[in-house]
Amino acid sequence: MDIWFKTGVNTDLFSDMRKPKLMAEIAKQLRRFHEVEIPGSREPQLWNDISKFFSRALTLKFDDSEKQKKYEMVSFEEINKEINGLKVAMADRFNAPVVYCHNDLLSGNLMLNENEGKLYFIDFEYGSYSYRGFDLGNHFNEYAGSTTVITICIYPSQDEQFNFFRHYLKPDTPHEAKMSPINFDYLSYFFLRYNEHKKQEEKCFSLAQSYFQSR
Repeated sequence: MDIWFKTGVNTDLFSDMRKPKLMAEIAKQLRRFHEVEIPGSREPQLWNDISKFFSRALTLKFDDSEKQKKYEMVSFEEINKEINGLKVAMADRFNAPVVYCHNDLLSGNLMLNENEGKLYFIDFEYGSYSYRGFDLGNHFNEYAGSTTVITICIYPSQDEQFNFFRHYLKPDTPHEAKMSPINFDYLSYFFLRYNEHKKQEEKCFSLAQSYFQSR
């Protein structure tokens, strides 16, 4: 880590991710990443991965009594219905492209060498073939909050998303930029993300339903 800082490598990019030039570079690199060909099955793994994580979550036990109480408040039946509802309602209706996805492109998995002006993706633990839209949406979610707070108002605006997609779709075209055994509280993080999902769910589904009804 000390070597990285001495050589001008910045690994703390959360507050910088939405800057137009950096966002554009992330988009270009993600497009190139999605074009990588990895040997093996090209079947999308999203629902398989969710199923595995869900099964593991069902059997968790915590030595910390407060965490155990919080865990017992989780309605796994409700979450399972949410998962199945999303799968049935959305999965097969968009004919979504399947690409090799990073699946965890948060700010902590970006490294910027400021001396060389180069951006690197790191930590490919969750990489797999999956739906391109999930990788893009999952990355956008990371703009809206850290591990302790989610602020939906800092989710990328429409203009910021357009800037991102312009560079993603044409990474080699110049654009003028406008300005694991880790000590981590996954349980609190779950409640943070799930509660925000419930707040946004109705709006997102109404938009999807309007789209399908218009076809």
